[in-house]
Amino acid sequence: MDETEFWELVDAAREAAEGDPEEQAEVLVDRLLRLDPDLVLDFARHFEARYNRAYTWDLWGAAWVLLDGASDDAFDFFRCWLIGQGREVYEGAVHDPDSLADLLGDFDEEIDGDGEELGYAADEAYEQLTGTVAPDLGIQPARAEPEGTPLDFENARVLAERYPRLWERFKE
Repeated sequence: MDETEFWELVDAAREAAEGDPEEQAEVLVDRLLRLDPDLVLDFARHFEARYNRAYTWDLWGAAWVLLDGASDDAFDFFRCWLIGQGREVYEGAVHDPDSLADLLGDFDEEIDGDGEELGYAADEAYEQLTGTVAPDLGIQPARAEPEGTPLDFENARVLAERYPRLWERFKE
């Protein structure tokens, strides 16, 4: 599975689920079940690589503004959700987290920002296909700390200056 096929699966699942992250995970599992187990592992590698790439202080700060706070777990689930938004939103956010203000359409605090179930979709599909737990993916593990310079998430002035568009759209 190449990167284009990965993103096509993500997009098709999101569209079928009409943007609901939990339903998107269910649709994604169903679609992964149609694939060979090795392709499911390829999907998992693509997902995990993007998940690890999004482990940055700048992106965590953007999640903090969007979600009105983001614990370690909330940021983990946010990164899964971000991947679920598709290539354009994901890449835009990784390159410029403040661009989420422009890239996101409606943002429903009740369902958006938490894609925990998306993070388990490939594992669930692989286990259903094979009856075994997915093996080690053979990719570099995540860093112990986010990349970049830590931000003071509790300082509204720092967040407003770092994420002016997100701050204006979601905080004022």
